Amino acid sequence: MIAGRRSVRLGGFTLIELLTTIVVAAILLAVAAPSFVAFQRNSELTSAANSLLAAMNAARGEAMKRGMNAMVIPASGTDWSTGWTVFVDVNHNREYNEATDITVLKQTAIPSYFTATAQTSAGTATSAVMFDASGYSKAVGSAAFQSATLSIARNDLSGSQKSEQTRLLVIAVTGRVRVCKPASDSTCAVTATE
Repeated sequence: MIAGRRSVRLGGFTLIELLTTIVVAAILLAVAAPSFVAFQRNSELTSAANSLLAAMNAARGEAMKRGMNAMVIPASGTDWSTGWTVFVDVNHNREYNEATDITVLKQTAIPSYFTATAQTSAGTATSAVMFDASGYSKAVGSAAFQSATLSIARNDLSGSQKSEQTRLLVIAVTGRVRVCKPASDSTCAVTATE
């Protein structure tokens, strides 16, 4: 008696099925990648704005807690994109001296596709924000009360897209700091004082 032969079919994919799947995956990836980059950069923009907000609030809190002026300055010169340093001005010279002043925090540079700038309510660029012992925002060069606006924007966009990807930190004379988005908030402008 001859035993019956069984025909066994092995499971798997044919070469055509595998290539079709790879092509579909590549098309989906090509469509999704640009929106993922935009999502990631928007998230980084929000994170940078929130870090700067936290730095301003830390400076204000330290000024009131210690009864001294506290400042936030760019990490390098006048370029806020290089990061920032928060310190208590122990020696009252309105300059950061690592040996004598109390360093509260240091923030590293933000990604290169962001630009950060600061200006006073008078429209002049500023390289420092200072809070007095009462928590009020003061001009560094004088003892006058002063509001300021810091802007963080994507520098790889233009037009309405750039406006959509911009965040402003508005520092009121009272020391209150808020983050806003100019594209959706009519009170959010570089000339805002509250």
